[in-house]
Amino acid sequence: MKLSQMMSAVALVALTATAAGAQDREGWPESFTVGTASQGGTYFAYGSGWANLVAEELGLSGGGEVTGGPMQNMALVHTGEAAFGMTTMGPAAESIAGTNPIAPGLEMTNACAMFPMYQTPFSVTALSSSGIGSIADIPAGAKIGFGPAGSTSDTYFPRMMETLGVEFERRNGGWSDLGGQLQDGLLDVIAFAAGVPVPAVSQLEVQTDINIIEFTEEEQAQIMEAFPVSEFTIGADTYTTLESDARSVSMWNFAIANCELPESFVNAVVDVVMSDNERMVNIHRAAASTVPENWDKNKVMKWHPGAAKWFMENAGADIPADMIHGG
Repeated sequence: MKLSQMMSAVALVALTATAAGAQDREGWPESFTVGTASQGGTYFAYGSGWANLVAEELGLSGGGEVTGGPMQNMALVHTGEAAFGMTTMGPAAESIAGTNPIAPGLEMTNACAMFPMYQTPFSVTALSSSGIGSIADIPAGAKIGFGPAGSTSDTYFPRMMETLGVEFERRNGGWSDLGGQLQDGLLDVIAFAAGVPVPAVSQLEVQTDINIIEFTEEEQAQIMEAFPVSEFTIGADTYTTLESDARSVSMWNFAIANCELPESFVNAVVDVVMSDNERMVNIHRAAASTVPENWDKNKVMKWHPGAAKWFMENAGADIPADMIHGG
């Protein structure tokens, strides 16, 4: 073959590959944003990290965007103002049902599940001197700190306590502030929804004797029946106070995508995030749970077709057709 013929052949192959790449990327946006939460929190660090990773790997412009968190992210992704976002199962369920306080009555069904992120456990702490060693021990009218107003903890933990028959006075504040109030006797209990170990609890157990209260099997089952939470175990090595693993529940966090995004685009994004967990853990250690086998933790949202395809092909996911958008 002459040199000119060889060059023509190489050019033809390159042209064909380019055309195929262009076809694969049909409808892809040139840039994207990921709705996260406030700076300094896990959502912002985690979300900005995977946004930058995806942008770099796919040759696009993209990044994390500061938002009001899970509820606002559902709204932003549903309307298409953000291509991607992050949410917890509770806010996702409320948004789909039309009870998102940002837009009451609007059923946000155009936000689809994309991939599992990590869990937010629910845990209860009291001073040992209070004599409160179980949920049943919490006296009627107890002052319970539920975290910052409007947080996941403040939204769901009071409802969980009511479900378990606890009568209480509600208190709000930052976790460190609530820890101080507990130690000073201004609160009876703190109910946390936060990654463990919770710094405020770790600080408390250094300064005083505390009880980290687990749910009974019956209480755990009751909460799981009533709320979009999963079974969770707080390991005995999490706190020096714990002598054995503690039974709890957790709410899963999921990345979400606007349901109208191209299937090939979302499939490629999921592939970048889910194919190399070590890279994700380097972004944030919470990503240790960002693994393919956790696809089944979504019981609330319909899957984006591109994401569903990835998990079915790479994780053996058995996703029913009626749980896939457009299916």
